[in-house]
Amino acid sequence: MASVFWDTKDILLIDYLPTGQTITRQYYANLLDQLQEKIREKRPSLASKKVIFHQDNARPHTSAIAMEKLHELRYELLPHPPYSPDLTPSDFHLFSKLKIFQGRRRLPITAEETAELKMYFVGQEESHFRDGIKALA
Repeated sequence: MASVFWDTKDILLIDYLPTGQTITRQYYANLLDQLQEKIREKRPSLASKKVIFHQDNARPHTSAIAMEKLHELRYELLPHPPYSPDLTPSDFHLFSKLKIFQGRRRLPITAEETAELKMYFVGQEESHFRDGIKALA
């Protein structure tokens, strides 16, 4: 499974969950720390600004540990309807073309496949990411 964090410009962080593991509350909180480091690295102008963040209501995302981490990082959380049958906007916007690109292949497992996926995202126009974020409004 891949966790993808993105903004209006491009992909900030992709994390590949090792086979056989699940995302726990602590794993997700650690991902948020990694995201913060990527934001500092890729978007230094955001260091003093509020980050508006969207996620679904999966248990690790709404756990006390994750919510405390979001508060600590001063991220403003956009609401996602509780018990919503809708998938997150990433599933509709970000991954729709990716599914066509990958065909019937599974998510990357090898280093070569993860590099190919990274190149796919690098090849996307900035407008692709910007349009996806605008769709949240």
